[in-house]
Amino acid sequence: MRVVIAIPSRIGSTRLPAKALAEIGGEPMIARVWRRCSRVRGAARVLVATDDARIAGAVREAGGEVVLTGEHASGTDRIAAAVHDDPCELVVNVQGDEPFVDPAGVEALVESFAGSPTQEAATLATPVRTADELYQPSVVKVLVGRDGYAVCFSRHPIPWREGLWEVAPDGWGRPAAAVDPAGYLRHIGTYAFRAAFLREFTRFEPTPGEQAERLEQLRILEHGRRIRVVVVGEAGLAVDTREDLAEARRRAAREAG
Repeated sequence: MRVVIAIPSRIGSTRLPAKALAEIGGEPMIARVWRRCSRVRGAARVLVATDDARIAGAVREAGGEVVLTGEHASGTDRIAAAVHDDPCELVVNVQGDEPFVDPAGVEALVESFAGSPTQEAATLATPVRTADELYQPSVVKVLVGRDGYAVCFSRHPIPWREGLWEVAPDGWGRPAAAVDPAGYLRHIGTYAFRAAFLREFTRFEPTPGEQAERLEQLRILEHGRRIRVVVVGEAGLAVDTREDLAEARRRAAREAG
């Protein structure tokens, strides 16, 4: 298969403006993401899809390829536009705010399509490690069926079970003090799509679950299609806040030292 890795990146960010250009380990974050994706074995092409000249300049200075796109409603729409003329069979969508994306995880995602001609989409997940992760809305959870395909994604703990929530003295509910997170999976927002399905997906109408949870992948499930889930050991680090950025810089310093 001809595999293209596309990294959508925009300058706007509600919680951390211009985070794509934030310095991590001596280089802009977007350049770091591109560099790590370039280590993925078997990728015919690695590109950054953006509409911002500053992001494009940072990637080109690092030696990377940029495809300039117009305004798009989502990163998925952006990468679909960027690879429109490429005769690829598989498109991997790596988020531009994942400065520690694991090349081995991306390779495992691609390999999941081998021998599975009906598989249209796949994504990554990793075990939830702490109870805090279980309750954080920024940590998306995924429930996986016995066939390896996603049943549901949510910002809330799924499956829900007795003992996850308790009633506080004031009558309001709150997370239970001691919860075992074993068995829960954390979604990693890296996807692979067959090129034909990616084009079809961008034409799907938004769905109620997607809009309620603000999770684009629910649109696929709500339209009756399936997402294979590949479980890996490494979660990476998505940079959404200043605290995440500080942690990313500390981690990069540890790796360099």
